[in-house]
Amino acid sequence: MAMAATAGSGPVVTREEERRVIFASSLGTVFEWYDFYLYATLAPFFAALFFPPGNETAALLSAFAAYAAGFLVRPFGALVFGRLGDLVGRKYTFLVTILFMGASTFAVGLLPTFSAVGWLAPVLMVTLRLIQGLALGGEYGGAATYVAEHAPNGRRGYATSWIQTTATLGFFMSLAVIGACRYYMDPKVFAEWGWRIPFLVSLILLAFSVYIRLKLNESPLFQQMKAEGKGSKSPLTDSFFRYPNNRFVLLALLGATAGQGVVWYTGQFYALFFLLITLKLDYVAAYSLVGVSLLIGTPLFVFFGWLSDRIGRLKIIMAGCLIAAVTYFPLFGALTNAVNPDLAAFQAKTKITVTADPAQCNFHIFVGPWSKFTECDRAKDALTKAGLSFTSVSGAPGSPVVIGINDKKLEGFDPKDGLGKLNAALKDAGFVSGADLKKVNWFMAELILVIFLVYVTMVYGPIAAFLVELFPTNIRYTSMSLPYHIGNGWFGGMLPLLATALVAWSGDIYYGLWYPIGIAVMTLIIGTLFLRETKDVDLQG
Repeated sequence: MAMAATAGSGPVVTREEERRVIFASSLGTVFEWYDFYLYATLAPFFAALFFPPGNETAALLSAFAAYAAGFLVRPFGALVFGRLGDLVGRKYTFLVTILFMGASTFAVGLLPTFSAVGWLAPVLMVTLRLIQGLALGGEYGGAATYVAEHAPNGRRGYATSWIQTTATLGFFMSLAVIGACRYYMDPKVFAEWGWRIPFLVSLILLAFSVYIRLKLNESPLFQQMKAEGKGSKSPLTDSFFRYPNNRFVLLALLGATAGQGVVWYTGQFYALFFLLITLKLDYVAAYSLVGVSLLIGTPLFVFFGWLSDRIGRLKIIMAGCLIAAVTYFPLFGALTNAVNPDLAAFQAKTKITVTADPAQCNFHIFVGPWSKFTECDRAKDALTKAGLSFTSVSGAPGSPVVIGINDKKLEGFDPKDGLGKLNAALKDAGFVSGADLKKVNWFMAELILVIFLVYVTMVYGPIAAFLVELFPTNIRYTSMSLPYHIGNGWFGGMLPLLATALVAWSGDIYYGLWYPIGIAVMTLIIGTLFLRETKDVDLQG
């Protein structure tokens, strides 16, 4: 590999070599995101496979909790593999991460379900999710750092933006593979064993990814740093316990990656779950709508990465957070009207209340064998499952639950017989379950999803270059990985779980949006006040 590094100019790499590095790094990362997002795509489906029956919202919360578990451990993976990457090298570290990811994903395809082994099933599945999260915690920082350290000054935003497309492309691959399996398989066959195929196929992708990454050479800046003896002997200490690096780590988290994370997961995952769970759109239609939006929006990652080389990274990220926070409520409302106009019309003319003793109504997030569900919880679960908003009214202590549908009152709620009474009362009031495909405004629904993707590309396209440029070479892998994975893994990855819990608790199908809006506003304020632009930073400085 013919390359050198000269002060003030960044590494000298031929365009051909730069393209090869971008392609090899990005392709492997696409496959790794595909592995990680298979579970995310199937989370609502897995609720019935790996968790006990009886309360669908509780099972869904459990599935989302397992989904979130993989995100919660990502920062720990960032610490372990980030330190390894700054000590040993970028190439070998993200070679190890893809082996861990591929092996654990393949193993998910072999898991027994709850009906076969009981609570051992979710325990095994969460364990594999934790391994995936640890691996992904080391993957992104390695790939972004590796590409950036090959890119010349003035092109880092463009070069690293290709890495930014990989998460969306991996998500698209998961949608495509799962959608094809569900389309060509009988639903019973898919539920019995067909869901395993996308996970088992990952073994082929793993072999291909490892082969490609073995052909890569180490980053020229890392090689130069090691040759000059300037490497850090304690990357963790230098990153998190020495000023000013520790200050930049905290500011990068609160002023950049936290808002970027929630905007990203709202635009891609929460929008999909909203279509499937709340609006009751057929999964083929939902996958197709989101898939088309991903295809349309993905080139914008590269556009905003390129644009950040010219006008700056920070202002684009801040603008994305601001516009998203201002428009989420009206856009999700418009999405309801476009996808399920019958639901919107029913909610507009129907007043639904749940009157209960407040002491009997619980706020559930992490659901398991320790959880107890009251009559109030089950009543709210039934309405939330139907995609309906309702108003909670405080009842007298010890009083039974009363569901009000306009002037009709249903006293008491036992799922064994109350569900039938509730469904009959809703039907009498004009409620129709499920989105009628003939009434969907396809153009408007697709337009809204594309707008969400524009927000995603604004905050995510420039973020890799921005984070790389904040930190010096000897601690770059460690320093950038932790704020990225806390911002995306904790703030972003917890979004489906927290938003679903907020909706079930509040009774408002849009209430979960307050979470991403609040985080985006926090990031906008902190990032604008305390962070600086980085596009003209020399990585060798």
